[in-house]
Amino acid sequence: MDISEPKIDKSEILVLQDDHFKPANVCIVTGMGTGIGRATAIAAAVNGLTVAGLDINQEQGERTCRMAADLGGKVHFIKTDLTVDADLDAAVKAAAGLGAVKFLANIAGIQHIDSVDNFPMEKYDLMQRIMLRAPFYLSKLTIPLIRAGEGGVGAIGNMASVHAHICTKNKPVYNITKFGLRALSQSIAAEGEGRIRSFSISTGFVKTPLALNQIPAQAKQRGITEEEVVLDVMLGKSRVKEMMTPIEVGNLFMLGFSRFGKYLVGGDLLFDGGMTLTY
Repeated sequence: MDISEPKIDKSEILVLQDDHFKPANVCIVTGMGTGIGRATAIAAAVNGLTVAGLDINQEQGERTCRMAADLGGKVHFIKTDLTVDADLDAAVKAAAGLGAVKFLANIAGIQHIDSVDNFPMEKYDLMQRIMLRAPFYLSKLTIPLIRAGEGGVGAIGNMASVHAHICTKNKPVYNITKFGLRALSQSIAAEGEGRIRSFSISTGFVKTPLALNQIPAQAKQRGITEEEVVLDVMLGKSRVKEMMTPIEVGNLFMLGFSRFGKYLVGGDLLFDGGMTLTY
């Protein structure tokens, strides 16, 4: 079983015909240095959008820009600390300088495994700022820009998780933030009157550094092989015994942003292999 982060081939990217998918329009993507953020930034660029990619990791952010260029897309890296409001203000201002801000993909996230009674509050605060407060603040900053743009229409997509539907032990803050992102999506949608849409995406385990980096430690802790961690622990409740790839999730953002997502207003795209709805 291959449990390494997969490469992105152009043939795997969902390319949709949409009048708003053009270089004059900007898609802001957070966490674009790795994983789902990288894949979504590349997918948006290949779909013709100008991408403003936000990440704190300059080396990986610039690598994403090169990967997009190799596939014929344009991603602009904007070094951003999502925990600093001034950085967020500057990032959105820079994105607006690239064109008309039309889409926002809130993807950046981190993980910390611990029980509620042992959870370090400094880690709680960090996760809340990155995974819930930053998406809220970026939405607050971009909604007026979307409203002022062509047709006053656009969309904000938030990366939730299967953990926005069910809670597993020792991931309390991850669970909280993912449930919160569904609420944020519905709140934006309630105010957007069908013109500024918002949605969330909930997946099971995806082949990203965030997930893959947990495998060796879990294998050692449980005394099992890395393959057994994937099949029995991560995918134990899934009916599809294969982790999703980042680009498969990036494609869901493209679907949600496009004209084909017209009725996706506050909804959640649950692509979890049946983890939550089958027993």
